[in-house]
Amino acid sequence: MRFLLPAPVALPLLFAALAVVFGRSRAAQRTCSIVGVSAAVAVAVALLVIVERDGVQSVTIGGWPAPVGISLVADLFSCMVLLIGLVTVLVVLIYATGQRGADDLPAFHPAYLVLTAGVALTFLTGDLFNLYVAFEITLTASYVLITLGGRRTQVRQGMTYVVVNLVASLLFLTGIGFVYAATGTLNLASLSEVIPTLPDGVRLALGLFFFVVFGIKAAMFPLFNWLPDSYPTAHSPVTAVFAGLLTKVGVYCIIRTQTLLFPETEPSVIILVVAGLTMVVGVLGAVAQNDMKRILSFHIVSQIGYMLLGLGLFTVSGLAAAVLFLIHQIPVKTSLFLTSGLVEESSGSTALDRVGGLLRRAPLTAALFGLAALSLAGIPPFSGFVGKLSLIEAGFGAREYVIVAVALLVSLFTLFSMAKIWNGVFWGAAEEPVTFVAEGPAKAHGALIMNGATVVLVGVTVAIAVFAGPIYELSERAAQSLLDPSAYVSTVLGR
Repeated sequence: MRFLLPAPVALPLLFAALAVVFGRSRAAQRTCSIVGVSAAVAVAVALLVIVERDGVQSVTIGGWPAPVGISLVADLFSCMVLLIGLVTVLVVLIYATGQRGADDLPAFHPAYLVLTAGVALTFLTGDLFNLYVAFEITLTASYVLITLGGRRTQVRQGMTYVVVNLVASLLFLTGIGFVYAATGTLNLASLSEVIPTLPDGVRLALGLFFFVVFGIKAAMFPLFNWLPDSYPTAHSPVTAVFAGLLTKVGVYCIIRTQTLLFPETEPSVIILVVAGLTMVVGVLGAVAQNDMKRILSFHIVSQIGYMLLGLGLFTVSGLAAAVLFLIHQIPVKTSLFLTSGLVEESSGSTALDRVGGLLRRAPLTAALFGLAALSLAGIPPFSGFVGKLSLIEAGFGAREYVIVAVALLVSLFTLFSMAKIWNGVFWGAAEEPVTFVAEGPAKAHGALIMNGATVVLVGVTVAIAVFAGPIYELSERAAQSLLDPSAYVSTVLGR
């Protein structure tokens, strides 16, 4: 375990260095990236198997015991999110190798691997300061990726992304200072024992502070304005991995800190209100758009509200539903953006009024979008239905009928906006007979890779629906450990 737990972080960084060395060879860089991420996926599978069998695993780096040393911790929650996140990263990487212009610049592969390492460290770290380090690693790489290519629109909207996230990082660092001043430690396991002894006002202030900080990362209401403008300007693979992972990293941190450091014994009114507003504002923003990427970007915001709903209930069923919904959202949202990349590659645009008839010209793209869109809208028997049904049942169980009604209404608007994309992009008569794959073997090979990668990721979403029972059981066990972190604390502190 001493070598296995750091591996999902160390392997991408090692291969990022190799990608820099082979900067003049695109084939070598692609090999480094695929091998590095694939190895990290294999390690994530091993970690999930070990944690599911033996319980929480922890190591300290540098020989210093917790809470002084740097702790890496793997529990069911972190392992499940780590595995689905790395699988998504791998599929998007393969997709990027097929899209022209996506990974042409030498900086793409090193930055992508550094981003992967930062995301893995976020899920595995056991103390607040190294969570901040993980965020900075991720954000530094994302700054490069979101502006890669240097188009004017990219740089202008990318600056908004950079500024907002720098402010969030500054607030996060300030919060870390407050926590250390109040408790004398930054280890999450140690903090879970010390924070309950603080005065009520201090504990409430710290809880709200970190809820806001991670809420900026998660793009929850009213802290989401930066996202719909920033994400659609980047290359499709970059937008896809950002949409699938980066906001979910913020949700993961909210769930981890609110359950471990600031636990509740009854539903949180603040979190439920924010969840409802996030769902409603996000879906209304999506309905008002006339571009496929912008509609999907607003849906990133809307779907965050469902995860916050599960957390706000503070019950085993609510948290289990939130974990299941998080697992479902990462591949579904990513696959939707990959299909938008296929649309853009075919038609040169994702504006609904400039694209039409792709059902005839690209039936595979239409089928892939349809499957992912139905899952996002929560139509049975897809994975989104399983996640939303779990949330609805948990809401009824907690007698939170208003937020349940809001969630159901938002699902209807989500279905409407997906139908809007379908009618604008795939239905209707084609303006000109355009072939999806342009002439030339290189373009045909690239289209094959992009379509194949999207098929795999949509297949992952279907697999989540097929194996919803076992996945929900794991999610329920993860929720129980989140609400009763005694095993987490005792393992990290060596008791």
